[in-house]
Amino acid sequence: MKYIDEFRDGALARKIAASIAAEVNSQHDYHFMEFCGGHTHAISRYGIVDLLPDNVHMIHGPGCPVCILPIGRVENAIQLAQTPQLILCSYGDMLRIPTASGMSLLKAKAQGADIRMIHSSADAIKIAQENPRHQVVFFAIGFETTTPPTAVAIKQAQALGLSNFSVFCNHVLTPSAISHILQSPEVRQLNLIRLDGFIGPAHVSTVIGSRPYEYFAEEFQKPVVIAGFEPLDVMQAILMLIRQLNQGRAEVENEFTRAVLPNGNIKAQRLVAEVFELRRTFEWRGLGLVPYSALKIKSAYADFDAEQRFPMPALSIADNKACECGAILRGVKKPQDCKIFGTVCTPENPIGSCMVSSEGACAAHYSYGRFRAEKHVTAKEH
Repeated sequence: MKYIDEFRDGALARKIAASIAAEVNSQHDYHFMEFCGGHTHAISRYGIVDLLPDNVHMIHGPGCPVCILPIGRVENAIQLAQTPQLILCSYGDMLRIPTASGMSLLKAKAQGADIRMIHSSADAIKIAQENPRHQVVFFAIGFETTTPPTAVAIKQAQALGLSNFSVFCNHVLTPSAISHILQSPEVRQLNLIRLDGFIGPAHVSTVIGSRPYEYFAEEFQKPVVIAGFEPLDVMQAILMLIRQLNQGRAEVENEFTRAVLPNGNIKAQRLVAEVFELRRTFEWRGLGLVPYSALKIKSAYADFDAEQRFPMPALSIADNKACECGAILRGVKKPQDCKIFGTVCTPENPIGSCMVSSEGACAAHYSYGRFRAEKHVTAKEH
């Protein structure tokens, strides 16, 4: 398949790996954060870490939308779903996120709540049309990639006069989160996380373009390379980051040229700007309160804002004490550092949100990487 097979070529992967090995400075350690969960999944699935020199380290970032949503917002959705004559529409992964008490939307559904898994915002509009006597709430989550479809749904609901449709908006913004990480004490003062550069998101960048990353590349002197989700995309991005560091540069480069433009998708950006505005602050799991990092529905579309239509108290609920999901999302810890990883917490019984989505660092490591360390030890012994 064009643009797929070419970017999974094993022979070419070995050539890029050889270039990386030849160009790294053996006296220097390289620490790169892949912000997006799609890259985390690709790195684990295709064993990219095994192709890198020992002094090139990959750090998981908070770019998994299911993972970063705080428990309080999930609890809001569960309480909302238990309202009589209300249908809650949600993407599939959201149904499995557990709260501190072990409750989830999936369990609420089993107890009788009308919760429906959908594949797009258009499905929620259709459900609202088919159920005029029910309130239909779309539990909207995600980064800049999924925000335009939500905006389309709101405008469509307005055009159709759907008085029974509203959106529980939880859309978040990538550049704000990256800036927050770079300004955190763990990076700037305590030196708990060393970050030399970023692999920039793929799908997000098709919407916002490459220009929004220029600020922190210049301000914090951290190179950024936007990459696609295929294994060769990621490896080429790592090579480009190594070259930038070796040359003393901190620039935004675009490896994903087949999809990402400097200015992104202008039409989608205008649509989002028409329907949404910035929140002053929003809680991210693992990062805490991050200023201007999320969107809310503008007053002109308040009739379709579930937070205006229904009682929605602000809930701040701590994660399960045994779960290290917050530290993993900040890059402070790895999945294997969590005491309950792979024992109590598995994809079939997730305790933390990082084990729910395939883009979560824990789920990716569980599926593809949890036996890798044992293999390395065995290989060295023999």
